[in-house]
Amino acid sequence: MRKAIALLFSLVPLLLYAQLGIGLKGGINFANVTGASSINPGSQSGFVAGAFLAPHSKSIIASRTELLFSRQGYSFKSGTTTGNVNLDYIVIPQFMAINITKFVQLQFGVQMAFLLNAKADSTSGQGSTGQYPGALSYYNKFDYGFGAGVEVHPVAGLLIGARYNVSIGKLYASAETGQVPTFSAADAKNNIVQVFTGWIFGGKSK
Repeated sequence: MRKAIALLFSLVPLLLYAQLGIGLKGGINFANVTGASSINPGSQSGFVAGAFLAPHSKSIIASRTELLFSRQGYSFKSGTTTGNVNLDYIVIPQFMAINITKFVQLQFGVQMAFLLNAKADSTSGQGSTGQYPGALSYYNKFDYGFGAGVEVHPVAGLLIGARYNVSIGKLYASAETGQVPTFSAADAKNNIVQVFTGWIFGGKSK
């Protein structure tokens, strides 16, 4: 009897593993901001990495829950001053998915993000540089928005995908004197294109 109970408990993690589908992913961010034309924002590259749950589904509809670290930001030019802003977020996407055969999956949904760190630097036309260790105080610590993308599952657990994320929440807490960069409108929002690859462990039936 004890051996049977021990065997049952040893099988439970395997059954959960087979049904849940646990994965790891990582890739490149091409980030920018909208609503800040006065500072001529430009794209800033970063990276995204994390884990996800992809429960096995035999139907056309599936789901995806992720926990990601995302480094993003933007470059700017205001007058003779140029610079870069780097923003580090913990992002939690909750997506629905549509399976188009077992090889292609369309994804769309919502996400929340929590700002961990912010760094800004600038260079003036005279060549002087500046670092702004207090930049974190200028930004909203919570962000939210929508995302959509596509994944290709070419073989085994391998996945390759791309995603477009658009924030609804405002990037800046307010337009404050001394903020970096300085501009009058405080309605800037994050805007990101991601290209990534990863691996799903379990969650796929043969």
